[in-house]
Amino acid sequence: MSPQTHKIREMFNDISGRYDFLNHFLSFGIDRCWRKRVVREIRHRFPGTEGKLMILDMATGTGDLAIAMASLNPFRIEGVDVSPDMMAIGKTKVAERNLQHMIVFTEAAAEKIPFPDDSFDAVTVAFGVRNFENREQGLSEMRRVMKPGGLMLVLEFSHPRVFPFKQLFRLYSRFVIPAVGMMVSGSRLAYTYLPESAAAFPSGRDFLKIMEDCRLKNVRQIPLTLGIASVYSGEK
Repeated sequence: MSPQTHKIREMFNDISGRYDFLNHFLSFGIDRCWRKRVVREIRHRFPGTEGKLMILDMATGTGDLAIAMASLNPFRIEGVDVSPDMMAIGKTKVAERNLQHMIVFTEAAAEKIPFPDDSFDAVTVAFGVRNFENREQGLSEMRRVMKPGGLMLVLEFSHPRVFPFKQLFRLYSRFVIPAVGMMVSGSRLAYTYLPESAAAFPSGRDFLKIMEDCRLKNVRQIPLTLGIASVYSGEK
């Protein structure tokens, strides 16, 4: 594990106990709706495949997206993350919902996904691409393990462009999120890093170009909530 990946791993281990609460609190619960949109895109792309789909959820964290995708009744969801403490919470949540037969967790980095080529119908990542040490290598690995015709969905923060929402969101990210995050989690580093990494993320057309460079086809962006977040999709 590289020093950068180790740093990310330890940061998420440190905040794992309060991560879910802060996610929902700081987003006013809208993050749940964003994940439902990812689920809807998969359902639309693969109709009538109950009990058959193989799904990979990269940077799965505490498993929120993996659990949301269980409503698709897939054959298997593989959740992969570098933080064992985050996944330990995810395993508890999965057990509480009796989904152990469907959702399993593996510790690994996106740059070296431990699955064979052409393994998954759909590959997802929610708020995790910006934490990849090598974004292009991580996306290429995600493409590698997709089946031909498979679907990649990336849920990530974007840069709102509408006045005055753009300015208000910038102030909220710069001042409110770090203050509340430190107060609740005890980690100023994590809740300074997270909004800063979101601000630095190459959203919109810039990210679609990266997806195309990683040999994904039919790429598109679906803006959510006045551009706060987006779902990016691409096919193999």
